[in-house]
Amino acid sequence: MEDFSATKILNDLRRCTRCTLPETHETIRFGDDGVCNICKNAEYKKEEVDWDSRKKELSKLADQYRGKSEYDCIVPFSGGKDSTFTAWYIVAELGLRALLVSFDHGFYRPKVLANVERTVRKLGVEFLKFRSDWKIVRCLMRESLRRKGDFDWHAHVGSFVYPMQIALKHRIPLIFWGEPSAEYTAYYSYDEIEEVDEKRNYRLNNLGIAAEDMAGFLQGEVSMRDLSPYIYPSAGELRSLGARSVCLGSFIPWDVRKHYEIIRDNLAWEGDVVEGVPPSYPYEKIEYQLQGPRDYLKFIKRGYARTTHLTSIDIRNGRMTREEAAKLIVAHEGKRPQSLEYLLRILDISEDEWRKIAIAQAVPPYTHDFRGEREDEALPDMSQWNWNP
Repeated sequence: MEDFSATKILNDLRRCTRCTLPETHETIRFGDDGVCNICKNAEYKKEEVDWDSRKKELSKLADQYRGKSEYDCIVPFSGGKDSTFTAWYIVAELGLRALLVSFDHGFYRPKVLANVERTVRKLGVEFLKFRSDWKIVRCLMRESLRRKGDFDWHAHVGSFVYPMQIALKHRIPLIFWGEPSAEYTAYYSYDEIEEVDEKRNYRLNNLGIAAEDMAGFLQGEVSMRDLSPYIYPSAGELRSLGARSVCLGSFIPWDVRKHYEIIRDNLAWEGDVVEGVPPSYPYEKIEYQLQGPRDYLKFIKRGYARTTHLTSIDIRNGRMTREEAAKLIVAHEGKRPQSLEYLLRILDISEDEWRKIAIAQAVPPYTHDFRGEREDEALPDMSQWNWNP
């Protein structure tokens, strides 16, 4: 078998000796044994966290807010695997009356929309959905791509800010998110209950750009009034509400594959194919039309993408060897997605400009070579996508 470190497509990046994460992964550090801090955090999760105690803490938290408001809690909801499992657990296991709140970024795929309808009906919950002005969205996508090499500022920020605005507006102090960031990065660790607050929003979501900054960048094109769905509530307002905004995965052990099986069996949640993702992961990021370009952009900048992320999780959970992971990475990562053409029309930029922006944001020591690049297969539902610039 070819040695993992010698595989050409891995570009000689230093990788964790246990999982497949490379040195270009955000927050990564390697110990003397070559094992990354993300794997060490996973060890802590398995060996040190008292999950029975955490689950009791979760029950106390639920009881503290039960029946105190019109709704017991808010679940920010995209219809993807994590938010769907969270909604199921909150309603079916904790017995809370939840309001599902969705920030619609404008690019949901047909199967996920069908999954959402089934989930809402089967759980018997109320569902609030908001979509931002698409003309504003297009401006935000172009600006964030050019400044940060990431076209998803509106999706990152809106998805985390809008549910907090609804919590404040309807006086619902408890908000349950899904997986903690400690599952994937080292911004937080499993030795704490991860609070999803403004500090976390700046660390993980908004690319270091507040709504006020974006209004300044796009002066004359958008106003603060236009950007109101992206303004995080003030700390004082949230304190006055007594808000608790936490990750369910801080209280129960997070395992995406097991959670997929639960929502498949209990809610008839259906998986789908995604560009750059092996078919053995039918649950991963199926909700977003632009997931292929998002992961492709990451590969250009960092030399790895979603298959590396997924195989690393499976290695940590004892479901895959590092050598098996290497084969999947070689087979699936780095392909140019067919949906890139769709995105370029929305952004109104050329592929040459896309490449220049991406290369300018590259994370050393990775350098991308476009020569010999492979084309990914078109997604079967692309003919149903409808975005008119």
